[in-house]
Amino acid sequence: MDRLNKLLAMRDAEPNDPEIHYMIAMERAKQGDSTQAIAGFDHCITLDPAFCYAYFHKAVTLEESGRRDEARATIEAGIESASAAGDGKALSELSGLLDSYGA
Repeated sequence: MDRLNKLLAMRDAEPNDPEIHYMIAMERAKQGDSTQAIAGFDHCITLDPAFCYAYFHKAVTLEESGRRDEARATIEAGIESASAAGDGKALSELSGLLDSYGA
């Protein structure tokens, strides 16, 4: 069984675990399936709006897909989430990503 199928089986056993959805999204991004990756990051964020790295990697995936405006909006939402959660590391990384956009 490949990694994605193992993760999907884990998701079926724990459908409300945002970390599993995040790992699935990361695997799909790695495989080049940006549509499913973005949907997975969205589901992770829905389950846990404070899962800041889902915003980061969703933005990167959007940027790689040529969807720069959506990527910027995702980064800004992630910055808000990281600030609210008091996650300084994620806030720094998201802010750095936004700075790379020339904001």
